[in-house]
Amino acid sequence: MSELLLIAASGLAREVMALVRRSGQYDILGILDDDEELTGVEVDGAPVLGPISDAPQFNQAFILVCLGSGRARESVVDRLTAMGIAPTRYAKVVDRSLATPEECRVGHGSILLQNVTVTASVTIGSHVVAMPGVILTHDDDVADFATLAAGVCLGGGVRIGHAAQLGMNSSVRERTSVGAHATIGMGAAVLSNVPDGETWVGVPAHPIDH
Repeated sequence: MSELLLIAASGLAREVMALVRRSGQYDILGILDDDEELTGVEVDGAPVLGPISDAPQFNQAFILVCLGSGRARESVVDRLTAMGIAPTRYAKVVDRSLATPEECRVGHGSILLQNVTVTASVTIGSHVVAMPGVILTHDDDVADFATLAAGVCLGGGVRIGHAAQLGMNSSVRERTSVGAHATIGMGAAVLSNVPDGETWVGVPAHPIDH
C-alpha cells in the first residue's frame, strides 16, 4: 500500500486520517508541520515527523496538504514545488461514499469528505477541499484551491474561481459564478455573479466592505 504524508497537524488532517483508515486507500506515514513544539508528538496516532521543509526526504510517499484555507494550501504547494515536488506526488482522497461518474474529473491533491454528491460532467481542480454534505450538480466547474465548507450546494453550470471560499450551507444559483479569492458567508444564497476578491453574505447574498 502507498504511504501518505500529510502537511499540517490540523483538524482537516484528522478528518483525512479517519477517512483513509476507513477506506484503506493509503498507509499514513505521518505529518509535517512547521510548529517545532509538535515534532515528535502524535496526532490521532500519526507522528509529527518534522517541518514542511523535510518533505523531500520522504520521496516515496504521496503528499496531501491539509490546510483549510485555499490561499494557505496554495502557499504551501508553491513551497513544495520550489523543493522539487511534482504535481503527480499529491494524493487524491475521496470518501468511499462518493461514486464519481466517469465524465467527472478530480485533480491532484483534492479532498472530498463524507457524503459529497457529484452528478454529471463536474470538474474539480487540484487541491480543492469539499467538506461533508457538499452537493455539486451538472456541469459545475470548481477551480484549484477552492474550499467548499459543509453543506455547500451548487446549482448546475456554476463556476467557482481559484481559491474561492464558500461558507457552511451557502448555495449558488445555477449558471452563476464566484470569482477567484472571493468569500461567501455561511448560509448565503448567491443569485448573481460574485467578482474576484469580494466577500458576499446574506439572503440574497450581497457584497460587504472589508
